[in-house]
Amino acid sequence: MARRALPLLVRRYRVYAVIRDPADAPTLRALGAVPVVADLDRPASLRRLAGLAGDVLHLAPPPDSGERDPRTARLLAALARGLTLPHRLVYISTSGVYGDCAGARIDETRPAAPHSARGKRRVDAEARVRSFARRNRVAATVLRVPGIYAADRLPVERLKRGTPALLPGEDGYTNHIHADDLAAACAAALARGRPGRVVNACDDSELTMGDWFDAVAEAFALPRPPRIGRAEAERTLSPALLSFMNESRRLSNRRLKRELRLRLIYPTVAEGLAAAVAAAAASAPRRA
Repeated sequence: MARRALPLLVRRYRVYAVIRDPADAPTLRALGAVPVVADLDRPASLRRLAGLAGDVLHLAPPPDSGERDPRTARLLAALARGLTLPHRLVYISTSGVYGDCAGARIDETRPAAPHSARGKRRVDAEARVRSFARRNRVAATVLRVPGIYAADRLPVERLKRGTPALLPGEDGYTNHIHADDLAAACAAALARGRPGRVVNACDDSELTMGDWFDAVAEAFALPRPPRIGRAEAERTLSPALLSFMNESRRLSNRRLKRELRLRLIYPTVAEGLAAAVAAAAASAPRRA
């Protein structure tokens, strides 16, 4: 996501991009950023971040286990050591913090109630960001992001494997945002985010998970996934996949549009998938 956001950010900021691997530095420089080699899993490497930037966009995910996010804790500790603190901090979280809402339409006033460990890690990170912001008078905005998709981020391999989806009557609602729109949302939050505000960063689509897979299958001329009941899914599918299937909600993006004044490039997945198909056709080798 950071690389998609960079073209928007370098127009307005001198951008320092934190990277783990020094081999990524030439790519970042070519995009207009100043690479900074640091690793949120190695606290000693974070000393150079203190006082470096006036605005911070925090995109790094938590670790894959546990219910806390030590990476966010280490980043905030590093920022706190600076002679000057950031003016603004934008944290990219997940809509998974809401947990299962039984398909209800919800906005940002819905209390967080994560069921999964991944959701609990994000709640921990959000709480740390808000506490840091209150203590240090930093304007912090949290973007809660659902499923991110783009031409290179589609469940094509899943469809080819024939992984099943739930029967329509047992399926849950899912939410999406195109990666380009999320990049624009990051830039908008840095420029216009309200202090202490949570914003759902999603498009206008209202699809069940099976509908989403069917739409991708149709767009790319692939077989639709077989449908199974929830009881069979619990017997045959992985716990990680089930954790997504067991959550259903329909997110409001009113704040995204009104407060951040974001005009979506891809208002629904229909537009996003059409663009992905066009991109695939343009990149396909021509026959002689």
